Amino acid sequence: MLVLRYAYVLALVVWLGGMVVLGAVVAPTTFDVLQGAAPESGGTLASQLFGATLARFHTVEYGCGAVLLLTLAAMAVLGPRPTGFAVRLALAAIMLAIAVYVGHTRVDGLHQLSTRLMMVNGAGALVLLYWEARDHGR
Repeated sequence: MLVLRYAYVLALVVWLGGMVVLGAVVAPTTFDVLQGAAPESGGTLASQLFGATLARFHTVEYGCGAVLLLTLAAMAVLGPRPTGFAVRLALAAIMLAIAVYVGHTRVDGLHQLSTRLMMVNGAGALVLLYWEARDHGR
């Protein structure tokens, strides 16, 4: 059970940490440096670079989502079901569905929607992480 819980928490941390690092560090730095170096074309280059980085991160998200679903299911089968199992499983499935949707949406007009959906995933990951910490911190 400990190995499953560890894998579950690690997947949450990688997913949430990746989103935070991309949004708070990688995106602003990429745009600042490339726009500063080439004011005419830097914005386009930064957009392309960050888009490619984000595309690679989507693969990480899919893996993390799969680990979340598999470890939750395994914990439910092998031992006592985690508190709020159905809600956790549904939230993890919704987060994975959002990640797949955002990862396969390449329409420029949907940029703000994609950003909001990624924020929803961040909030979902925080809820799951809090739930895990609360349940096992007692």
